[in-house]
Amino acid sequence: MCGQIHRIDEFDRTPPDRAVAELAAGQWGVVSRAQLGRVGLGRGAIDGRLRTGALRRVHHGVYAVGGAVLPREGRWLAAVLACGDNAVLSHLSAAVHWGLLQYDARHPEVTAPTSREGASGIRLHRSRSLDARDITRHEGIPVTTVARTLLDIAAGAPEHHLERALAQAERLRVYDHTAIQDVLARANGHRGAKRLTKAIAGDPQWTRSELENRMRKLASRYGLPRPLSNHTLDAPDHPGLEADFYFPAHNLVVETDGWQEHRTRRAFEDDRAKDAALTAAGYTVMRFTWRQLRDDPRTVAERITAGCSRAFASAPARAW
Repeated sequence: MCGQIHRIDEFDRTPPDRAVAELAAGQWGVVSRAQLGRVGLGRGAIDGRLRTGALRRVHHGVYAVGGAVLPREGRWLAAVLACGDNAVLSHLSAAVHWGLLQYDARHPEVTAPTSREGASGIRLHRSRSLDARDITRHEGIPVTTVARTLLDIAAGAPEHHLERALAQAERLRVYDHTAIQDVLARANGHRGAKRLTKAIAGDPQWTRSELENRMRKLASRYGLPRPLSNHTLDAPDHPGLEADFYFPAHNLVVETDGWQEHRTRRAFEDDRAKDAALTAAGYTVMRFTWRQLRDDPRTVAERITAGCSRAFASAPARAW
């Protein structure tokens, strides 16, 4: 059940009224005039229920059932229904609905075919490029897919909002790189295509020697002890784990990875299993991205220094 209606006693008297109540309970409390007609309520019956408050007009041809305040999802679905067949929740509203962002547009954002008329209180986007593959349903609401939603918000949202949405898609495990590439291939000049392409571009594929050189320079510049690179460590039940960089005097392991490394669930899980095994064996593990090493080496150095200092304090007999 998508929604809950708190005042549906008005709809307990006739079979059509019961059907309306059941329909509204599965649609976040809203129904369309066309749906009311299909359960046997004509214009006169609808007008009568509007006068008694059993129905409340939300948009032209879309009504809330009963007296309860509509939840956000109800307002979203009402906006979609108001924009007619093939309309879907999109852009920032879709991003919020998918859990990718925490804030919404002032008005619900809906995408519909180019011939569709707008409605008051709705931000309507007309699109020739919205393919059936870009549409799905989530919690009972027609909505753009995650990949298409990311393309749409790339067109107008600030860059940090797009980055936040991409990061959240990773956390929620709804990031699908193949699906995004497919959407981009069909973008047909969409204004968000260039920004989304740039945002999902992988970090540079540095070789091991390039990584080692980068870390050596960082250690020298910021006064860090020089780590061992690609060093094999022992951990219970996980013999032979290889650390990217190891500071033996402090039992500190530094792992480096990039966006491309976590585009599969298996890679993400393997890294976490490795970190857990090393931590259980008594090592301190820090993980940095290649981009952090390249763009913000000072912060990386400060965090490594802090990690070494904590280890030094807990084992004063050790020396740098």
